Amino acid sequence: MDIILLQNVSNLGDKHDVVSVKPGYGRNYLIPQGFGVIANATNKKKLETIIEEYKAAENQRTDEYKAMAEKIAGKTVKIGVKSGTSGKIFGKVTNVQVVNALKEHFEIEIERRKVVIPEEPKEIGTYTAIINFHDEVSEELKFELIKE
Repeated sequence: MDIILLQNVSNLGDKHDVVSVKPGYGRNYLIPQGFGVIANATNKKKLETIIEEYKAAENQRTDEYKAMAEKIAGKTVKIGVKSGTSGKIFGKVTNVQVVNALKEHFEIEIERRKVVIPEEPKEIGTYTAIINFHDEVSEELKFELIKE
């Protein structure tokens, strides 16, 4: 059974994705909870128009994204983490923490999935995250892990 997701569902897909699931999972969970609709011809046409409108709105926001990218260019944000005496951090540093640091330091709100951390931070130090604001606009942000 093919389902069009109406919102992000962990371990399944992102909003507006067409995914194939078992019929019982789709009928008994995804559709009643409002997470998706059946991917028939009518709903696929609606999905195409929604995606086109979304892309048009994103293209109009390109200047805004460029301004955000200029605001963070060359800057470093500090993220407090718990660590041991050797400097090794406990747990993981995720894109959610980078998004929260952006909101706190620069008052920029973006979706967490637009932040990519190429190397997994394991110790106190400085790392780089790539922020993909738009297909045409991306910027590197340095973040420094400090001991809390």
